[in-house]
Amino acid sequence: MPIVQSAITIVLFILILGGLVVIHELGHFVVARMARIRVHEFGIGFPPRARTLGSDGETLYTLNWLPIGGFVRLEGEDGDSDDPRSFTRARLPVKLVVLVAGVFMNLVLAFLIFFFIAWLATPLVGVRFTEVQPDSPASRAGLVVGDTVVSVDGQRYDAFATDGASAVLVDLRARAGSEVTIGVKHADGTVTDVTTTLRSPEEIDASKGALGIGGLSFAFDYVQQDIVTALQVAAQRTVDAFLLIINGLGQLVSSLVSSPTTAPPVSGPVGIAVQVGDVFWQLGPIFTLYLAGLLSANLALVNILPFPPLDGGRAVVTIIKSMAGSRLSVQAERLTYLVGFVALFGLIIWVTFFDIVRQVTGGATP
Repeated sequence: MPIVQSAITIVLFILILGGLVVIHELGHFVVARMARIRVHEFGIGFPPRARTLGSDGETLYTLNWLPIGGFVRLEGEDGDSDDPRSFTRARLPVKLVVLVAGVFMNLVLAFLIFFFIAWLATPLVGVRFTEVQPDSPASRAGLVVGDTVVSVDGQRYDAFATDGASAVLVDLRARAGSEVTIGVKHADGTVTDVTTTLRSPEEIDASKGALGIGGLSFAFDYVQQDIVTALQVAAQRTVDAFLLIINGLGQLVSSLVSSPTTAPPVSGPVGIAVQVGDVFWQLGPIFTLYLAGLLSANLALVNILPFPPLDGGRAVVTIIKSMAGSRLSVQAERLTYLVGFVALFGLIIWVTFFDIVRQVTGGATP
């Protein structure tokens, strides 16, 4: 079973990450075609080529053996072409729009994922328990093993909110000594409200919580929201994802500069694959889809960074080349992209090394 589970995890990771990259490249492709820039090839996966899917007379559509992502091959994208429809001969605004189109597509995809989850299947979290302590607020309120606390004073908890699942326990502890109304979902699916007075702060210790329940685990109910609320939630989720990723990038730079021999606070491809598997098998498809939304936002933000050969870096080089004219040679441009690629590849190897170490050592790092 672990082998089958691992195989499914790998396929799922390829589908998610590969799909996000293909969507990214589709943005470049569509905008380039709209701008009448010649597109030689749109490939799913990376070479070597497995088969040709067809051609529309100008663009060749291919399926390639390396399954992560895809690519678009534009005429003159390397900065050298006499074709009037080449990328290098397009006007500067057109070039910039083509370059940021992939970022825009990933950003839109992240928003749409967050929107559909909020609209159709928002996960609300509750706390299930397998122990009711004697003479506790829980026992006096009639709670029994198998019940789930789903609300506190009418407040239900979005699993994707800042505090997530722990917010239920945090709110119970914050109300220590007070009378509260607790929404309880029973084993038969019915929900009732019960009122009880929680233990005082002085009574709470490592073995006694505010309510007096133990053997805790999280359970989820999925609810629908109206479209307006879902749009607002999706917008906020997209902003939160960007802030989370910006914070992670800051920590990565700090770790790289201050302590390059210790594990960075981010994951590479191996770590992401493990996270996808953990989320899918432990939390299910909705949480996996949410993770895909986070990864799409991540791909958008990372690609807009002004670092060659990322889209943001290519945009900066394109602007500089427009200002410098022939003073910036094609060879210098290519060298810039090559140096950037080597540096980026080295960073990925560095992060992946620690991903592998975490898996081999069970989380410990040297």
